[in-house]
Amino acid sequence: MQGSPGAAINYFMDGGKLIMQPGFRRFIVIPLLINLVIFVVVTVALFNAFGDFFKQILDWSPSWLEWLAWLLWPLVAFIFLVIYGYSFNIITNFIAAPFFGLLAEKVETHLTGIAPPDEPWGQLIPRTLQRELVKLWYFVSRGMLVLIILVVCFFIPGLNLVAAIIGALWGCWSMAVQYSDYPADNHQLAFRELRRRLNSQPLTSYSYGGIILLGSMVPVLNIFVTPIAVAGATIYWVKEVRHLNQ
Repeated sequence: MQGSPGAAINYFMDGGKLIMQPGFRRFIVIPLLINLVIFVVVTVALFNAFGDFFKQILDWSPSWLEWLAWLLWPLVAFIFLVIYGYSFNIITNFIAAPFFGLLAEKVETHLTGIAPPDEPWGQLIPRTLQRELVKLWYFVSRGMLVLIILVVCFFIPGLNLVAAIIGALWGCWSMAVQYSDYPADNHQLAFRELRRRLNSQPLTSYSYGGIILLGSMVPVLNIFVTPIAVAGATIYWVKEVRHLNQ
């Protein structure tokens, strides 16, 4: 398998260092404010859903099986955390997409000295939102299939761990695709082609997505993860992804 988890870690860390420089801070103010609002809404909704779901499991289980329900609690909590991080990112990126596109452009210009093709706001915003709808359909359609597999595996003894692994891998891939798409979209690279290139470096791509997913699962930290993820993914784009077809 090609790629390197170490490279993924470096890209994320370099992205964090980069956005703290004075010239980048103005590009992350609005996304951070958007993240803050979404954080409150999604956190309250998902944690309430988790409490209700686990209560239903306890109510449904016979008294002699309650020990099994409590034994499964960590696994259920992990799956909900994956869903939490996944949902937070999908909603945030759909709303803040134009701002993240500008951040990716700024990072690429800083790294290469060459700006992506300029585009008026009147064209940028509708095209970006249309691209987000394409991604949303991709994530929702595949995500529903993954969810069905998770539910089936969850109720089959011995496959609970398999369900957690499948969910985690899908979350990692989704995050890698989501954030790498900002620099790719600035060059109007086809979404399918981007996925092909990322899949050609699976260790780097899945590892980078995994870092983002883990950060997104931690309340408060997830507010700051998204702009760092955009910057790191742009570094990944500049150093590797854009050259993969050559």
